Amino acid sequence: MSTIAIASDHAGFALKTELVLELEKQGHTVADLGPGEPNSVDYPDYATKVTDAVNARRADLGVLICGTGMGMAITANKVHGIRAALCRTEYEARLSRQHNDANVLCLGQRVTGGGLAIEILKAFLGASFEGGRHAARVEKIRLVEAKR
Repeated sequence: MSTIAIASDHAGFALKTELVLELEKQGHTVADLGPGEPNSVDYPDYATKVTDAVNARRADLGVLICGTGMGMAITANKVHGIRAALCRTEYEARLSRQHNDANVLCLGQRVTGGGLAIEILKAFLGASFEGGRHAARVEKIRLVEAKR
């Protein structure tokens, strides 16, 4: 099993709580990086907690949740070495790992129900990078990062 870092803002707190329980049920080690209660917080503060954990290899993968998932995805993708995927379907989650080597899953509590979010999470965690023709493309992403 993997170590998964997870965080949300206030708009994603309830879904984060549900996904933490699901991850533990699946046998993963969970690093819940907050917040600890549903009070208003700023999503960039929590996005960087997860991206730092992934980059420092304290977590194998990350999960971020806000109202739509967009704020978390935008913030996470500003961090060197992070390939965050905002996913609304299991198919997107699976392909984000297989083709793009995504290392952070972003979800939106206001647009994705708990049952679907769990299935998206399972698809994300169950897939792995295929390499091959996709490896050259991911390397090009790294080269773009290096120039910026």
